[in-house]
Parts: sequence; structure tokens; C-alpha cells
Amino acid sequence: MAVLDKLEPSAVFRYFEEICGIPHGSSNTKMIGDYLINFAKTRNLKCEKDHLGNVIISKPGTSGYENSPAVIIQGHMDMVCEKTSDTEIDFNTEGLKLKLDGNVISAEGTTLGGDDGIAVAYALALLDSSDIAHPPLEVVITVDEEIGMLGAADIDCSSLKGRLMLNIDSEDEGHLLVSCAGGVTATCHLPVSYEKNAYKNVKRLSIMNVTGGHSGVEIIKEGANASKVLGRVLYDISRHTDFRLVSISGGMKDNAIPREAHAIIAYDDNLDSALIDSYNLILGNEYKVTDENITVELSDACDVNEKCMTAASTKKVIAALVNVPNGISKMSKDIDGLVQTSLNLGILRTAMEEEPEVTMSFSVRSSVGTEKEELVMRLDSLMDVLGGNVTTEGAYPAWEYKRDSKLRELMAAVYKEMYEKEPIIEAIHAGVECGLFAGKLEGLDCVSFGPQIDDIHTPNERLYVDSVQRIWKYLLEVLKRLK
Repeated sequence: MAVLDKLEPSAVFRYFEEICGIPHGSSNTKMIGDYLINFAKTRNLKCEKDHLGNVIISKPGTSGYENSPAVIIQGHMDMVCEKTSDTEIDFNTEGLKLKLDGNVISAEGTTLGGDDGIAVAYALALLDSSDIAHPPLEVVITVDEEIGMLGAADIDCSSLKGRLMLNIDSEDEGHLLVSCAGGVTATCHLPVSYEKNAYKNVKRLSIMNVTGGHSGVEIIKEGANASKVLGRVLYDISRHTDFRLVSISGGMKDNAIPREAHAIIAYDDNLDSALIDSYNLILGNEYKVTDENITVELSDACDVNEKCMTAASTKKVIAALVNVPNGISKMSKDIDGLVQTSLNLGILRTAMEEEPEVTMSFSVRSSVGTEKEELVMRLDSLMDVLGGNVTTEGAYPAWEYKRDSKLRELMAAVYKEMYEKEPIIEAIHAGVECGLFAGKLEGLDCVSFGPQIDDIHTPNERLYVDSVQRIWKYLLEVLKRLK
């Protein structure tokens, strides 16, 4: 029995409920893809499905809009599948059980997939309509956005004529997203040499209790990076005590600010405990707002290696840690409070195999592609001097802020006219599919928006009926003005 059949606009909620009834978690999108193709074929709409499962459906413009510039409607078909511990469901074969409580749509014990099922529902309602004025439409529904934007990364856009794109994949009503950062993972490889350890003491030096966080979101707080702090403390110790590094490590993910970092060091003389104590005071003062519990600790090493790095290698590693750039490189001049360019030393590791090396992996982000490249160049230059090299992987392009965006101006004006308040124009220091499409479609003018959805990716996910209704009316008015 339908749960949303009494709601208006009926087509939007009918298609949303149908989508929720089809398994469509990331990497399990064949059924939803086939549903979309069948939808198009039964309506004699031009459609294509590529080898990844991305679907493109086209519809001519309505009367008076036949020669208007084509508009791309874009979203993704996959959802994040999460459930409560007491909910029994096989996401691979079963659909969701919807609940309607007044103004709130949710699912019983699972995620709802409003991110991004509502975009698909909007698109299908547009494609199925006979009384909505609109330019030629190119509906692009991608796969596997939630696990790395894989569909958008490899989609062939050569058939797309549109250079205006409405991405319906934002969860804050009244916010118009107009820019995002591009990124790349850059790893510094620094070869090191080992020799027999002739020192009496082996200790573990640790930086602990850093706040950390997602480097795209939290980097603006300019808190401590445990690995960078470790390099600073090691260099200061080297000015007072002769020691060698045995190993060094910090962080778990390149896109997370490391909360801990550790070095195993070998030395003869006792380290001055006053120096360690002084750094607890210094760091506690410097980071009292962002990392009030940061601590420096010296403890016994659990595993004592018979080898240690040579003096030259120890010096190189510490020099690299002290001098690699990290944190905010540049703030945006177009959008107040937006980090434009940054990098985060996320993973620090020592490999002690046949060709020992210390590696430092960075998440490099910028909403200006050339500035991202410049940061990688700085890492490469430093490694070149120290005898190392840099490798990169997982690059994705920036969606650069378009100062002369006619689409943004139109959508802001329509929103103000309809709701008597200014929309929030924003950018994020992380990647979204718009960036990948902007990299493939030269001159793309794009805005991302959507209805209010709370607690996405959790079983508490909630989609609001009145917000869906408002954004639907807003979408139709924007399309009407794009003649």
C-alpha cells in the first residue's frame, strides 16, 4: 500500500516511493538503472546507459522553448545503506519501508535515500509531464556517487549539449552551492638508510590528544596537526641532544587531521624532561582554543629495533616534517570565510623493508586548479632537495567560482522573489559531482540545490514534505525563466 499517495505534487512523491521500493545502494544500481531506462523507453524518450550504469535521458523543449539552450538536470541514483542494529533488511534485494508522520518522511530503521532519490524523483516528474514549460532537458543520473563519485568521474559527456546544469544534491533548503574544491592525494617518498643501533636508550615520543577532524571541513579552524607538531618537537630536541630516529608514524587517513603522532628515538644522554614539560606549556597555550588537551609524552618503547636511521637520514626526515607546507594556503577573495586552497599531512609512515623510506601522504584541495598544482609542486621541490620524490593519485577537478554566472544570478533572483529573502550563496572545501562535470564540459554554468534533508546517511534521515513542495515550485519557475 502506498504511503505517499495523498501528497502533492503527486508525480514527485509517487516516483520517490517507487525509487525507495527498488534496492539501490552504492555498487548495487543495476535494478534502479534498468527502471530508469524502462521509464524512458515507455515514453519514447531518448536514453542511454553506459558501461558503468550511468543513465542519460533527453526530452525536447516544450512549445516556445524548442530552441532554448538545453538544461542538464543532474543527480545520482545510489544511496548510503545504513540500518539500526535491530532492523532486519537485505539492502541488496529489499526496498525500504517508508513512514509518513505529518510533514516528515523517513524509513523504518534504515536510511531513506533522500540523498539523492529526491533528485531522481524530481527529474522523472519533469520528464513525465505534459503541462510544465521547460527548455530541452538532459537528465543525467550517475552511479556510485557515495563511494567516490565513480560514475561522474568516468561518464562520457560528449553527447551533452547543455552548458547550464541544475544539480539537485544539496540538503539545505535556501542554500545555493556554487563552487567546490578539487583535490588530489600527494605522497612524498623519502628514502632513508639504517645502521646498527649503538645507543643505550630507546624511547617513544608522542604527540597526543589533538582534536583532529575532516581536513576539508575542520582545516579552517587552524588547529594542530599531530605529525607537524612532532616534527617541530623533534627538531628542537635535536638542538640539545644527539639522537637517531628508529621509526616515525602519525594519522590514519590522508583526508583526516591526525590526532596522534609517534617517533621511536635512540639516544645516549637522558633527555631533559624540562624540555618536554616546556612543550606541553607552549602547545597548550598556542592551541588553547582548538586543541586544549594536546600533550607531549615520552615513554618506554614497546618494540626496540636493533637498527636506527643514520644521522643523515634522521636529519632529512626531521627537515621534511618541519618544512612541508600544511594547513590553509589561501582564503577565497570571492566568498567570505571559504578556504580556497589547503593541504593536510594525513598519513606519516616508516617502511623498513628492502628499500626503507618514510612516506607522507597529503590531501591537497583547492577550488582553483592551478593552486592545487602549485602545492604539489612545492612538495616535489622539497623532496627533490632532500633526495625523495612525490607520487599523486585520485585527482578530481575543482568547480571554480564563476563570477559572471547568469544561472546563479537568475536563481538567486527567483528565490528572493518567491520567498522574500536572499538565498545563501555558498561554496565548500570538498569535492562534489559538479566539479567533475565542470572539468568535462567547458563553460559549464552550474548551481547545486535541494530540499531540506536532515541526518543523511543515518537511520534518522528525514525528508520534509513542505520543503520538497517549495523546491519543486522553485525548480519549475527557474526552468520557466530559462527560455
